[in-house]
Amino acid sequence: MKRRYFLAFIGSIALSCLLSAGINLFSSTITTAQTQTILVSAAASLKEALEEIKPEFEKAHSNIKVNYNFGASGALQRQIEQGAPADVFLSAATKQMDALAKAGLIDTTTRRNLLTNRLVLIVPKNSALKISDFRSLTNSNVKRIAVGEPRSVPVGQYSEEVLKNIGILEQIRAKLVFANSVRNVLAAVETGNADAGIVYITDAKISDRVKVVATAANNLHSPIIYPIAVIKASKNPQAAKTFTQYLTSAAAKNIFEKFGFGIAR
Repeated sequence: MKRRYFLAFIGSIALSCLLSAGINLFSSTITTAQTQTILVSAAASLKEALEEIKPEFEKAHSNIKVNYNFGASGALQRQIEQGAPADVFLSAATKQMDALAKAGLIDTTTRRNLLTNRLVLIVPKNSALKISDFRSLTNSNVKRIAVGEPRSVPVGQYSEEVLKNIGILEQIRAKLVFANSVRNVLAAVETGNADAGIVYITDAKISDRVKVVATAANNLHSPIIYPIAVIKASKNPQAAKTFTQYLTSAAAKNIFEKFGFGIAR
């Protein structure tokens, strides 16, 4: 009889341990399922807008956390091609997204054109140089013009198209100072290390140390389109899709427009 009670006692302890372990495992699984973190690789020009969107998105979707990786679109493209982790790619030009699509690295069903932008010529706020339009860049007193590196920085590609279509590219080529992101172009003008620079209107809007002196006509460059897509290798594809869909919401659009972006049609 004592042996029977002893075995029953041992059995009850073992069952309790198993139940406890099962509950803990279940609880851990639920916690993991409730919180997913996605990494969004996005063009540098989107930094302020996306950072303002982040808390609003996370408030609406408490089970998804968002981290950002900002940089030149070409550099981000190469990172993804080389296997760097990313769940969403948001580029400042279609060229980089097209390359990833051709390589089979994005979920093409999630691709859409999200935003538009405008190209502007800026100078330091206290500049004494008489620069009133793009053609003024040929003036002899203009020594350094900051632009994005056209092969990897979309704003550089658009800038080169404008200068070529106006017919002054070769005339001012020796003055061009190439930067590896649009924000570095902005910084060069802000600090006076460049007499002028070509950036997006959205970059000019966030700085009180530069002034816009001219806006490029849309027919002088390729359409400035920001496409977005989920990366095929994403470990959290559904969360990534939820985020991309949120960026088309009225709340997100209001923030983008506040920073000067246009909404792609």
